[in-house]
Amino acid sequence: MATIYEVTVRAGTYQKDGQEKVRYQRIGSVIETKKGPMLKLDQVPLVEGGWNGWSYLFTPKDDAQKQQSKPTEFDDVDF
Repeated sequence: MATIYEVTVRAGTYQKDGQEKVRYQRIGSVIETKKGPMLKLDQVPLVEGGWNGWSYLFTPKDDAQKQQSKPTEFDDVDF
């Protein structure tokens, strides 16, 4: 089974270098099966203001892209 899309929601915002950035949360996948595409939700998002039911479908990143996008600091965490 190959992942076609990563199901992602807008989970809030944070400040970085004085600019407001959007925080995204992956909640599942769309995979290819013998009978066609299938949606697998791993979690239901609990976002500020409530989830409106909309999500983004992003193409999966390869391993090299995942390594580049991993945060190296906790700059988006509010303490």
